Amino acid sequence: MMRLMIMFDLPTETAQDKKEYRQFRKKLINEGFLMVQYSIYVRVCVTRQTANFLEKRVKKFLPQGGVVQSLMVTEKQYNDMHFLVGKPIVDVRNQSDRTVIL
Repeated sequence: MMRLMIMFDLPTETAQDKKEYRQFRKKLINEGFLMVQYSIYVRVCVTRQTANFLEKRVKKFLPQGGVVQSLMVTEKQYNDMHFLVGKPIVDVRNQSDRTVIL
């Protein structure tokens, strides 16, 4: 199991910037990404090949400006994340054991 994280910092100065931000965020959600923090979205992927495929899909709807980064980590690495302040959000959609492989 893998996690694909998309991290972005997009401009929101003009009306067009804000529109592109909203469209990018909406498309990430439609691809199955969940918000971990503002501008950090994550999705569970069954294999590295699935994560690579999904990254290519995200590249097709990138906004014009700003910075968008991706990071692939294993499920173990993701679960080793430490919360220094605050508590993790328990969301069944963000758990790998919910993933069904057919």
